[in-house]
Amino acid sequence: MKGAKPTISNVIPMKGDVQRPVPDAPDLMSDGGKAVWERLAPEMVRKERLEPHHEDMFAAYCEVTADVIELTSNIALLGRTYTVKTRNGMQQKKTADWQARQDALANMQRLGALFGMSPVDDKRLASGGQGDLFEAMLKQINGSD
Repeated sequence: MKGAKPTISNVIPMKGDVQRPVPDAPDLMSDGGKAVWERLAPEMVRKERLEPHHEDMFAAYCEVTADVIELTSNIALLGRTYTVKTRNGMQQKKTADWQARQDALANMQRLGALFGMSPVDDKRLASGGQGDLFEAMLKQINGSD
Protein backbone atom coordinates (compact mmCIF):
# COMPACT_ATOMS: atom_id res chain seq x y z
CA MET A 1 0.00 0.00 0.00
CA LYS A 2 1.40 3.37 -1.00
CA GLY A 3 1.53 6.45 1.16
CA ALA A 4 2.29 7.18 4.76
CA LYS A 5 1.29 4.64 7.33
CA PRO A 6 -1.63 5.79 9.46
CA THR A 7 -0.93 7.02 12.96
CA ILE A 8 -3.39 7.71 15.70
CA SER A 9 -3.14 11.45 14.98
CA ASN A 10 -4.16 11.23 11.33
CA VAL A 11 -6.89 8.59 11.56
CA ILE A 12 -10.43 9.93 11.63
CA PRO A 13 -12.52 7.72 13.91
CA MET A 14 -15.80 6.33 12.62
CA LYS A 15 -18.94 7.69 14.28
CA GLY A 16 -19.40 4.59 16.44
CA ASP A 17 -15.80 4.77 17.64
CA VAL A 18 -16.03 8.21 19.23
CA GLN A 19 -16.14 7.92 22.99
CA ARG A 20 -18.21 10.65 24.62
CA PRO A 21 -17.51 11.44 28.26
CA VAL A 22 -20.02 10.18 30.81
CA PRO A 23 -21.13 13.04 33.08
CA ASP A 24 -20.69 12.68 36.81
CA ALA A 25 -23.79 12.19 38.92
CA PRO A 26 -25.09 15.45 40.44
CA ASP A 27 -23.73 16.12 43.93
CA LEU A 28 -27.15 16.32 45.59
CA MET A 29 -28.11 12.75 44.66
CA SER A 30 -28.33 10.04 47.29
CA ASP A 31 -25.70 7.29 47.39
CA GLY A 32 -28.24 4.83 45.97
CA GLY A 33 -29.16 7.22 43.16
CA LYS A 34 -25.49 7.78 42.34
CA ALA A 35 -24.94 4.01 42.16
CA VAL A 36 -27.80 3.71 39.64
CA TRP A 37 -26.38 6.66 37.66
CA GLU A 38 -22.93 5.07 37.50
CA ARG A 39 -24.45 1.78 36.33
CA LEU A 40 -26.77 3.22 33.65
CA ALA A 41 -25.26 6.53 32.48
CA PRO A 42 -22.54 5.00 30.24
CA GLU A 43 -25.17 3.11 28.22
CA MET A 44 -27.42 6.17 28.00
CA VAL A 45 -24.49 8.22 26.68
CA ARG A 46 -23.65 5.48 24.17
CA LYS A 47 -27.25 5.53 22.92
CA GLU A 48 -27.16 9.36 22.80
CA ARG A 49 -30.03 9.65 25.29
CA LEU A 50 -28.19 11.54 28.03
CA GLU A 51 -27.57 15.03 26.73
CA PRO A 52 -26.67 17.82 29.18
CA HIS A 53 -30.22 19.18 29.22
CA HIS A 54 -31.56 15.69 30.11
CA GLU A 55 -29.35 15.15 33.14
CA ASP A 56 -31.83 16.41 35.76
CA MET A 57 -34.59 14.15 34.48
CA PHE A 58 -32.21 11.19 34.34
CA ALA A 59 -31.12 11.99 37.91
CA ALA A 60 -34.80 11.82 38.95
CA TYR A 61 -35.08 8.42 37.24
CA CYS A 62 -31.97 7.20 39.10
CA GLU A 63 -33.33 8.41 42.44
CA VAL A 64 -36.70 6.73 41.97
CA THR A 65 -34.97 3.52 40.86
CA ALA A 66 -32.85 3.62 44.02
CA ASP A 67 -36.07 4.08 46.02
CA VAL A 68 -37.59 0.97 44.40
CA ILE A 69 -34.48 -1.03 45.27
CA GLU A 70 -34.46 0.17 48.90
CA LEU A 71 -38.21 -0.34 49.40
CA THR A 72 -38.05 -3.81 47.88
CA SER A 73 -35.29 -4.66 50.34
CA ASN A 74 -37.41 -3.35 53.24
CA ILE A 75 -40.38 -5.42 52.11
CA ALA A 76 -38.20 -8.53 51.85
CA LEU A 77 -37.02 -8.00 55.43
CA LEU A 78 -40.25 -6.81 57.09
CA GLY A 79 -42.99 -8.25 54.88
CA ARG A 80 -45.64 -6.51 52.81
CA THR A 81 -48.49 -6.76 55.33
CA TYR A 82 -49.12 -6.51 59.04
CA THR A 83 -52.07 -7.65 61.14
CA VAL A 84 -54.18 -5.34 63.27
CA LYS A 85 -57.16 -5.93 65.49
CA THR A 86 -60.20 -3.89 64.49
CA ARG A 87 -63.80 -3.90 65.69
CA ASN A 88 -64.48 -6.38 62.86
CA GLY A 89 -61.73 -8.73 63.96
CA MET A 90 -58.19 -9.24 62.76
CA GLN A 91 -57.32 -7.63 59.43
CA GLN A 92 -54.21 -7.55 57.30
CA LYS A 93 -53.02 -4.15 56.13
CA LYS A 94 -50.37 -3.31 53.58
CA THR A 95 -47.26 -1.63 54.94
CA ALA A 96 -46.27 1.93 54.11
CA ASP A 97 -43.23 0.53 52.30
CA TRP A 98 -45.49 -1.48 50.00
CA GLN A 99 -47.52 1.58 49.00
CA ALA A 100 -44.41 3.73 48.63
CA ARG A 101 -42.89 1.09 46.35
CA GLN A 102 -46.06 1.06 44.21
CA ASP A 103 -45.79 4.83 43.81
CA ALA A 104 -42.07 4.62 43.06
CA LEU A 105 -42.64 1.87 40.47
CA ALA A 106 -45.21 4.04 38.69
CA ASN A 107 -42.78 6.97 38.63
CA MET A 108 -39.97 4.68 37.49
CA GLN A 109 -42.05 3.45 34.55
CA ARG A 110 -43.11 6.97 33.59
CA LEU A 111 -39.61 8.44 33.73
CA GLY A 112 -37.99 5.32 32.29
CA ALA A 113 -40.13 5.60 29.15
CA LEU A 114 -38.40 8.90 28.38
CA PHE A 115 -35.01 7.16 28.25
CA GLY A 116 -36.08 3.86 26.67
CA MET A 117 -35.68 1.77 29.80
CA SER A 118 -38.20 -0.92 28.84
CA PRO A 119 -37.83 -3.10 25.74
CA VAL A 120 -40.89 -1.48 24.15
CA ASP A 121 -39.67 2.07 24.86
CA ASP A 122 -36.16 1.20 23.69
CA LYS A 123 -37.50 0.02 20.31
CA ARG A 124 -39.73 3.09 20.07
CA LEU A 125 -36.83 5.47 20.63
CA ALA A 126 -34.43 3.51 18.42
CA SER A 127 -36.84 3.64 15.49
CA GLY A 128 -37.55 7.34 15.83
CA GLY A 129 -40.93 6.99 17.54
CA GLN A 130 -44.07 6.76 15.47
CA GLY A 131 -42.71 8.93 12.67
CA ASP A 132 -41.96 5.87 10.52
CA LEU A 133 -45.47 4.53 11.05
CA PHE A 134 -46.98 7.89 10.15
CA GLU A 135 -44.88 8.13 7.00
CA ALA A 136 -45.84 4.57 6.02
CA MET A 137 -49.52 5.41 6.46
CA LEU A 138 -49.14 8.51 4.29
CA LYS A 139 -47.45 6.51 1.55
CA GLN A 140 -50.24 3.94 1.72
CA ILE A 141 -52.92 6.65 1.49
CA ASN A 142 -51.16 8.37 -1.39
CA GLY A 143 -50.64 5.05 -3.17
CA SER A 144 -46.87 5.30 -3.37
CA ASP A 145 -44.42 2.75 -1.99
